[in-house]
Amino acid sequence: MGNFVKISVRGLVEYVLRRGSIDSTFVGTSVLVEGVRAHQKIQGKQGDNYESEVSLKMDISYKDSFFKIEGRCDGIIKEDVIIIDEIKSTRRELEYIEEDHNEVYWGQGKVYAYMYAKENNIENIKVQLTYMNINTEEEKRFIKEFTIDELEEFIYYLLEEYKIYADLRMDMEEKRQNTIKDLDFPFPSYRKGQRELAVSIYKTIRNEKRIFAKAPTGTGKTISTLFPAIKALGENKIEKIIYLTAKTITKKVAEETLNILLSKGLSCKSTTITAKEKICFMDEVNCNKEHCHYADGYYNKLNKAIIDIFENENMMDRETIEKYSEKHGVCPFEFSLDLSLLSPIVVCDYNYFFDPRASLKRLNEENKNSYGVLIDEAHNLVDRSREMFSASLNKSDFLDLKRKFKNKDKDMHRHLNKINSYMIDLRKEREEKSFTKKDKPKDINRFLNGFVSKAEKWLMDNKGDEDYKEVLDLYFNCNSFVRILKLYDERYITYVEKSKSEVTLKLFCLDPSHLLREITKNNRATIFFSATLSPMKYYKEVLGSDEDDYNVMLPFPFDRDNIKVYINKVSTRYKDRENTYEKIVNTISDTLNKEPGNTLIFFPSYSYMYRIYEIFIEKHGHMNIIVQDNHMSEEEREEFLEEFSKDERVIGFAVLGGIFSEGIDLREEKLEGVIIVGVGLPQLCFERNIIKEYYDSNEQWGYDYSYVYPGMNKVLQAGGRLIRTERDKGFLLLMDDRFLTGKYQNMIPYEWKNFKLI
Repeated sequence: MGNFVKISVRGLVEYVLRRGSIDSTFVGTSVLVEGVRAHQKIQGKQGDNYESEVSLKMDISYKDSFFKIEGRCDGIIKEDVIIIDEIKSTRRELEYIEEDHNEVYWGQGKVYAYMYAKENNIENIKVQLTYMNINTEEEKRFIKEFTIDELEEFIYYLLEEYKIYADLRMDMEEKRQNTIKDLDFPFPSYRKGQRELAVSIYKTIRNEKRIFAKAPTGTGKTISTLFPAIKALGENKIEKIIYLTAKTITKKVAEETLNILLSKGLSCKSTTITAKEKICFMDEVNCNKEHCHYADGYYNKLNKAIIDIFENENMMDRETIEKYSEKHGVCPFEFSLDLSLLSPIVVCDYNYFFDPRASLKRLNEENKNSYGVLIDEAHNLVDRSREMFSASLNKSDFLDLKRKFKNKDKDMHRHLNKINSYMIDLRKEREEKSFTKKDKPKDINRFLNGFVSKAEKWLMDNKGDEDYKEVLDLYFNCNSFVRILKLYDERYITYVEKSKSEVTLKLFCLDPSHLLREITKNNRATIFFSATLSPMKYYKEVLGSDEDDYNVMLPFPFDRDNIKVYINKVSTRYKDRENTYEKIVNTISDTLNKEPGNTLIFFPSYSYMYRIYEIFIEKHGHMNIIVQDNHMSEEEREEFLEEFSKDERVIGFAVLGGIFSEGIDLREEKLEGVIIVGVGLPQLCFERNIIKEYYDSNEQWGYDYSYVYPGMNKVLQAGGRLIRTERDKGFLLLMDDRFLTGKYQNMIPYEWKNFKLI
């Protein structure tokens, strides 16, 4: 046989028969749970002749293909004529559900009927669709009888339609495996440390482990992780590569690297997922057929769009997905999600994999333990994961809605009032503007669940109401809060912030390591990599490492004489800033006069940067000076970087930890100098201090964990913009007397050690 295809009953039927539009209108998170209960309730009422949850399998040849079809039907009723029972739960009034309400439901029942009839040599068999209304528990049934010949004709129709796609998938897989086998490293030679990194990644995947890899800027981390992962994919050691990034710019680097491999003969599909708000074609994101023609009839057009793009493209980045979405009139975001299921490589943001509120159900429903997960710039995952595993509520949201529902819905008003009163009690509890509690907040779970339950019913019945979106947003926020409450343990803290009449209640994840460990342990292999996983002990701990995890720390790949390092003993501490502005400007001026070339100057904050800029521009108004803005669009970011490609010398003012301090690649003459003002300490704030106290209480270096290490990471990232290739040369000026202390000297990389004081 030319093609072996294993598929579920649901997958086969949905591919061929699924029709209709995208509908993001509310259905409620409890529907799935209630659906299971509906199944169990119906099944529990049946007699002895009713067999529940029956697994069925069938092997069938069609043309040159061999299909293995598997599934589990809801029930089999053993009467004179066997009945296959398919149970469906709904919130719709049953009087509006007709016999042919859903072709997919009948299709599933007919496939199960054929599988059972074929196995048991039955000529006639019935299919029953049982609908239960979740709210009323009313039931409605439709029943049809089929001959084995009718069902066989239907099965062959499904296989004929699916075979077009199955043959394409088979062809894609053969090309992928053959080209991966023949794929060589795409450059003439490995840089220093590059081969060691690639081998370490391959061994990690082969041995189904996790690894923490520190590879300095210029090592070629992206190719050194993707290349061995793709080789492992070709050897069936993993079934899918998930490449996770924190920023758009690093996503682009991954795509460029994949394009290099494609240009060397690789044939492998990759899909990039872009945020819905960015890729949506409409002025307003509203995924309903009434508002968006790309949502209208989406599933009628989907199969043709998938086959078209797969026949013609390997790299399915944002631009490619937009092109085919326009061509076929489909929603680009949903299209990217459907493509991601079918692509062996997926490039996306951290939150699609880790965030319990945003992680892709479609990816998580797949076999995660066959994934190789590559986490780029993994140092960013520390703060991002704290954010993803935390949740907050604002009193004003409940008060605003409570007022609107006073005369509209008394029951809704009552639930909102309970939560608003709870928040008032919190405000009265302590006099401080901010305070913390170690214990999980009491009663709020009960109040929120009451509101969520009421809001679900209201949202189902009031889709045209003027307050619909506000209720929907608050419903999702409350659901997220309840979800995070379930994760709450000694590594969380509750804190309350008060500002005038506002009260914010936050469940703050102090230590996300256990949650990251739990998620990444389910992968076949996980690769944490960055140029700045330093100190390694700190990052391994906060990212959830175990004793049996691997780690690799690679040396600087270039001649360290390519970089001249200066340290200036100025104080940039907040208390000294007013007295050192002039000194900093003068030192920068002297350095720029001595060292030619384009230069980026990084500051710890926007306010500090603007103050220095004001003084600097008075003295050097003749220079070509560009300044990072706090709200730059992607186009404005590109324009900022393009200045470094022009003939005229440019001096860029930017912020540590911002969009230009990591991920950008300005090679050779494009960038010849980096000046870093300060040690990058995050601003003192309530949350950072809570983190400090948590690690102090666990006999660890709280101040270092909450301030010093995150700050130094920004410095290392910014300094890493300078030397990207063996041809790059330039200077680095570190401006702060703390760089000379033992703590910071221990964190400064080897290639910066040969510094000169100025």
